[in-house]
Amino acid sequence: MDSVIPSQYAVILSAAKTPPVVRRLLDRKATTETFRFAQDGNLQTMDAIVIIGGGGHAKVVVCILRKLSQYHILGYTDLSDNGDLAGVPYLGLDRKLAELKAGTEKLNAVLAVGQVGLGERRCELWTRLQSCGVSFPLIASPDAIINEGVSAAEGTVVMDGSVINIGATLGRGAIVNTNSTIEHDVELADWVHVAPGATVSGGVTVGRFSMIGAGATVIEGIKIAARCMVGAGATVVDDLTEPGVYVGSPARRIR
Repeated sequence: MDSVIPSQYAVILSAAKTPPVVRRLLDRKATTETFRFAQDGNLQTMDAIVIIGGGGHAKVVVCILRKLSQYHILGYTDLSDNGDLAGVPYLGLDRKLAELKAGTEKLNAVLAVGQVGLGERRCELWTRLQSCGVSFPLIASPDAIINEGVSAAEGTVVMDGSVINIGATLGRGAIVNTNSTIEHDVELADWVHVAPGATVSGGVTVGRFSMIGAGATVIEGIKIAARCMVGAGATVVDDLTEPGVYVGSPARRIR
């Protein structure tokens, strides 16, 4: 198995809570790093962030960021202009990040490129964008349930309705998608995607770049190798020791 989380990137999550409503004090400018707000009489800040990707997954990430009330979304980058993305403007190609970063000490980005398949594409994007000097914070929906003792690396995105239980570790760039369950002591390596409605039972390890498809179930203690694609609705009852595509109940390798 690949190393799950390099210690220098790990952060500890506590149970997510919906942040209080904030009141705008100053006009927000797209080139400004932080934005001042008042919350119970205290000045707060909102950090600038750019969405990487312009599809459906990115729209859901936009909604999560708004609920967090922590970030000011400057816009999104994509290969094409898809118009306003849930009210967020198109900024241009990914190279726009270098221009934005040049005008500020810190610029955040969230990798909001969904996938049906393995995670190499997201990893390649992240590697390339690192040269722009942007930061990829952990993004966790306030409508997720994240219990104590959970750790996650940079760039992880936790979506609405997901449940992550004690002792779980999430690697860099992991996606825990809508209404999925990550049970106790699960280890997700870097760039793993657990799709909507999937259940990963206690003590499971999932290797780098693998994907657990929508509605799939992985029973307790299973080990899944790197670069495995578990199809939608599959049930994994035995270790998956080789990269490949696995479907059915019980899951079997088809290629």
